[in-house]
Amino acid sequence: MAAAGTEPKSVRNWEARGRREVLAGHEVFVIDAAPTEVESGPPLLVLHGFPTSSFDWRHVLPAINRHRRVLLLDFLGYGLSSKPDLAYTMALQADVAQAFVESRGLEGVSLVTNDMGDTVGGELLARSLEGTLPFQILRRVITNGSIYIEMANLSDGQLFLLALPDERLASPFDPGGTGFRAGLARVFSAEHPASDEELDAQWWLTRREGGDQLLPRLIRYIEERRANEGRFTGAIEEHPSPLTVLWGDQDPIAVYAMAERLVAARPDATLVRLEGVGHLPMIETPAAVARAILAGT
Repeated sequence: MAAAGTEPKSVRNWEARGRREVLAGHEVFVIDAAPTEVESGPPLLVLHGFPTSSFDWRHVLPAINRHRRVLLLDFLGYGLSSKPDLAYTMALQADVAQAFVESRGLEGVSLVTNDMGDTVGGELLARSLEGTLPFQILRRVITNGSIYIEMANLSDGQLFLLALPDERLASPFDPGGTGFRAGLARVFSAEHPASDEELDAQWWLTRREGGDQLLPRLIRYIEERRANEGRFTGAIEEHPSPLTVLWGDQDPIAVYAMAERLVAARPDATLVRLEGVGHLPMIETPAAVARAILAGT
């Protein structure tokens, strides 16, 4: 099922930058952006969050892509990737990300993550610690995500979806997208509110191929994070690669105290506080995010 309405121009432009490839047995949208100038530094693997996609990073990409190869993907079930009706585990999403890097023959990457991407990144880091990841994670930048789930202020929308069975909805979720837009708008800060164009594009990407009906399945990452926090957050804390913690301090869900707790566990980490910024700093303040990524990776 295609999303209702015309594909927004911003999405169309983003889609034109990438392609769909089969990774871990599924069709996944990827962007493999070669540096636009002389390369200096390892490739960056960028992982997005729930319920959005790599589209979140479009304003950051030009700056980080000048001297770095940048790999972005839409996780299975998200954005421009395929949306099969199955259980969406962090192991599956990590398999997809791992297959992407392996397909490029890379020996090492720096990891940049946000929201659910922090958890997928945690699974990759755990595999690295176990010696089963076929490439190195050299440095990392972690941004707003509920890495300490007991500290998270889950939204009404998240709680509603978690209360539903782990199965595809029989009919479209939130016809018209009013509730989705309102919920997404609330994770932005008052200083950097989401535009109508942003919310429309995000809803179009979610609705694409009936993805809105999969939201009760996609949200299960929260349950998995709660059950396996020792594995995911343990690896985030323990992996020896240099760590930058980049956090919007007005995040209503993944509160700033999480960043402080992570740095207390990793006192060698660099903490970058983005004042007056919410849950999606790469959209709200892309220039500041780009600077911190380049400094940290």
